[in-house]
Amino acid sequence: MSATATVSASARRLNAQPLLVRRAAVLGAGTMGSRIAAHLANAGIPSLLLDLGPKNPGDKPLAQLGLEALAKSKPAALFEPARATLITPGTFDPSSSDDDLPKLAACDWVVEAVAENLEIKTALLARVAPHLAPQAVLTTNTSGLPIHRIAASLPAELRGRFFGTHFFNPPRYMKLLELIPTPETDPELVARFAAFAGRILGKRVVYANDTPNF
Repeated sequence: MSATATVSASARRLNAQPLLVRRAAVLGAGTMGSRIAAHLANAGIPSLLLDLGPKNPGDKPLAQLGLEALAKSKPAALFEPARATLITPGTFDPSSSDDDLPKLAACDWVVEAVAENLEIKTALLARVAPHLAPQAVLTTNTSGLPIHRIAASLPAELRGRFFGTHFFNPPRYMKLLELIPTPETDPELVARFAAFAGRILGKRVVYANDTPNF
C-alpha cells in the first residue's frame, strides 16, 4: 500500500483527534512564510517567524520586514491587524548572536518555507533538528522538491514526524492544503495533523504522492 493510501486509511479508521498545536514556528519570512504565520494568527495560534538577519548593517531583520509587509498585503493576510501581535519575528542566522533556534523547543509544529533549494533546506533543517521538542511535528512547504530527499537528511528519530504541508498562496483564502507523507512518516500523526488542518485552520486536505510538483 502506498504512503498516501496508508494515511487515508488511518484517518478513516481512527477518526483522528486534531493535533494539539499550542505554538508554531515558520522558517522563512518571504511571501509564503509570512502569510502562513498570518494564517496561524488568524486561527489564534502564536508563532515564531524566523529568517536571516539584516541584509546590510542598519537594516531590519528579514522576519521583521516580512511581518511589516503583512500590514500592506492585498488581499489582507490578517483577519484583523491586531492579530499580528501573535507573530514573533526572529532569526536563524548562524552568523548572528541573535540566533533564535533554541526557541523552537516550545513549538508543537515547525514548518519550513525557505527557498526552493535542496541544499539550503537540508542545511537549515540540520540546524533545526536538535532544538525540536520530542513530540514536535516538522514539515516542509516545498512544492517542487522530493520530500523523501529532504527526509533523508534528517535524524532517523525525526523522520516519522516529518512530511510535506503544501499551502497555496494566499493561505488565508486558498482552501486546499496538500499533505505529502514519506514511507517513514507516522500515518497516525499525519491523520491527526489533517484533522487539525481541517478543523482549526479551515483547510480542505488532500493527500499527494511524493513526486516532483506533486
